[in-house]
Amino acid sequence: MIPPPHAPAFLTGCGWDGAAILPLAGDASFRRYFRVRRGTQEAVLMDAPPEHEDSRPFLTVASHLTGIGFRAPRILSHDLSAGLVLLEDFGDLRMAEALSARPDRETETYQAAIDLIRALHTHPAAAALPLYDDAVYQREAGLFPEWYAPAVGIAVDHEGYRAAWDAVLARLDRGPVVTVLRDYHAENIMLLDDGALGLLDFQDALAGHPAYDVVSLLQDARRAVSRELEAAMLSHYGPIDETAYAILGAQRNAKILGIFTRLWKRDGKDRYLAYQPRVWRYLERDLLHPALTEVRAWFDANVPAAMRGGYWPEAA
Repeated sequence: MIPPPHAPAFLTGCGWDGAAILPLAGDASFRRYFRVRRGTQEAVLMDAPPEHEDSRPFLTVASHLTGIGFRAPRILSHDLSAGLVLLEDFGDLRMAEALSARPDRETETYQAAIDLIRALHTHPAAAALPLYDDAVYQREAGLFPEWYAPAVGIAVDHEGYRAAWDAVLARLDRGPVVTVLRDYHAENIMLLDDGALGLLDFQDALAGHPAYDVVSLLQDARRAVSRELEAAMLSHYGPIDETAYAILGAQRNAKILGIFTRLWKRDGKDRYLAYQPRVWRYLERDLLHPALTEVRAWFDANVPAAMRGGYWPEAA
């Protein structure tokens, strides 16, 4: 977490000359975040190396969200050729840590998060967003056989997997198209001083099904959500297509198992392995829905029980 060498010059050009640059966080991508402090002023510096990350979608989605009344960080300055963006600082109180300290506030905090996403779903999708279509669903779900299967040493039927998903996705209701943030969960929601919720990590947003972000929040890979809380929040959201919720839950969880394996195998980020058992539990529950018959049959035929739930021969 050493700031890029060109960061001080960028900050000087933004009027933040002499500011301290302090490590803040990294994430599952190549992006890194630093807190910039000068006197009593604070901001966040996002370092997104342009050879790895395109920050234009972040700027576009942030502008869309703030334009319709949601709290994305204000963009204070940016230099896309340098991969640097200076952002409003939302502080340190993420929903995940806030609930660890005050579990008694879990229901009201999740209700607020559901209220936010339900309000977002009343707006049409941002015009510039690509469509979250079957090709994207298939590409994402395909991360499971691409990364997870070889990591645990099993040979799987790739063509059969795709065919199973074709059959299941054909049952997905193509209802209203909304802005899908894609990583709407407790580590990407900030509790702000004025009581509002702040949004992070939305640069990969697409135009897609409203059930997807509800799944992201209630089948959270990084934070356990009880069945009782999940049911209560689905009821709080209002009418939701249960079939879409199960299909997109299974698709997302299969994708996450692939992504977390890739983060370990390719990027050396083995901390993500700790989340695999929870994701497997979500996936196996989603697969019980009748709409997932073909995908469930593929898993039964291709992935033995001993290879589920976080089985890592190299990490043992």
